[in-house]
Amino acid sequence: MKDDIIGLVAGQTDIAAGIRILTEAFPGAVAFSTSFGQEDQALADIIWRNDLPVRVFTLDTGRLFQETYDLMDLTLARYRHHFEVYFPETSAVEALVKEKGANSFYESVENRKECCHIRKVVPLNRALQGAKVWITGLRAEQSDNRHDMPVIEWDEARQLYKYNPLIHWTYEDMMQYLKANNVPYNKLHDKGFVSIGCAPCTRAIEPGEHPRAGRWWWETSKKECGLHAS
Repeated sequence: MKDDIIGLVAGQTDIAAGIRILTEAFPGAVAFSTSFGQEDQALADIIWRNDLPVRVFTLDTGRLFQETYDLMDLTLARYRHHFEVYFPETSAVEALVKEKGANSFYESVENRKECCHIRKVVPLNRALQGAKVWITGLRAEQSDNRHDMPVIEWDEARQLYKYNPLIHWTYEDMMQYLKANNVPYNKLHDKGFVSIGCAPCTRAIEPGEHPRAGRWWWETSKKECGLHAS
């Protein structure tokens, strides 16, 4: 059945149809994680516009931009669909800040990944419990790590399918969809913020810079937080 599902969905150019195949194969077990970036807003629009039975959730790290919270409220008002919000474990955050301070992530890649793990990876794993399919808004253009990702793959670590329906979309494809469907998006995108994460870890990029240059800009790492590690 695994190969049949992958074949059907991978060959489907209609994203709504691809999601519907998965919701019919795994009723009540398809989840979409949104960070309220432009890609995720496009996918949320597709899911809610087509009334697809997908559980939508987001991760609130506790350090997001105010503009992201504003977009959460605007999205709820626009679509009238509720989404789940997952927070990091209070005790883990308290222990981290007590031991290393509020901004330890600036000191080393290891510290930054520890913060990401506590604030993002652990809540994600909790949010995906019981899910058989995880829908993401990843695009190949976003980073080298995502360049060769397939449309759908089996996530052995989490024991679920990971569906990346926008993986072959270009930036222009995404912007065209948002404009054509009047999809609300984060105002920071108009100020040079291409990839938006936590406020202390995100800056606007300069013309010609890589889209991920604004994330953890003080690092020379692969610019990933661990959510989509192989």
